[in-house]
Amino acid sequence: MATVSKLEYHPTRWLTLVLGTLAFWMAGSLILDFVIMPTMYVSGMMEETGFTATGMLIFSVFNRVELVCAAVGLTGLIALAMNLPEKFSNRLRTLTGLSLFLLAITMIYTYILTPQMSALGINLNLFNGLATIPDGMNQLHWSYFILELIKLSFLGTILAWCYRNHSKLDLTF
Repeated sequence: MATVSKLEYHPTRWLTLVLGTLAFWMAGSLILDFVIMPTMYVSGMMEETGFTATGMLIFSVFNRVELVCAAVGLTGLIALAMNLPEKFSNRLRTLTGLSLFLLAITMIYTYILTPQMSALGINLNLFNGLATIPDGMNQLHWSYFILELIKLSFLGTILAWCYRNHSKLDLTF
C-alpha cells in the first residue's frame, strides 16, 4: 500500500482541479440554459415531433457529464478538507455539503426528471403530431428550473471560494 507523504501533497493542484471542473460545468450549464434551449424554442424546434428524441439525447449526455463534474468536485473538496490547516476546515465542510447537494441535484436530473419529461413528450401515435403540451410537463419544467437555479447558486458559491483561496492555499507541506 503506497502512501503519499506530506511533502508530495499540493493543495493547489486539488483546488485547480475543482476550480476547472466546476467552471467547465457552470459554463456548460449556462450555454445549455441560455443559448441552446432558447434557440431551439425560438426556431420552433420544440413543436416538431422529433424534439423529444433530440431533447432526450442532449440532456442525457449532458446529465452524465454533470454527474462526472459533480463527482470530481466532491472528491477534490474532500481531498482538500483532509489535509488543510484548521482555518480552512469549517468552510470546506460547508462547501463539501453543498457539493453533495450538487451531486444529488444531478442525480435527480439524470434519473428522475429527464426520463419523466421524455416519457411525457413521446408521441406514440405516428399519424397525429404532438398538438398540445402534456399536463405534467409544465410542473416538471418548473422543477427543473428551480433545481437549476439552486445548482447555479451552489456552483457560484463554491467557485467564488475556490477562486478567492487559490493563492492562499499555495502552501508547502
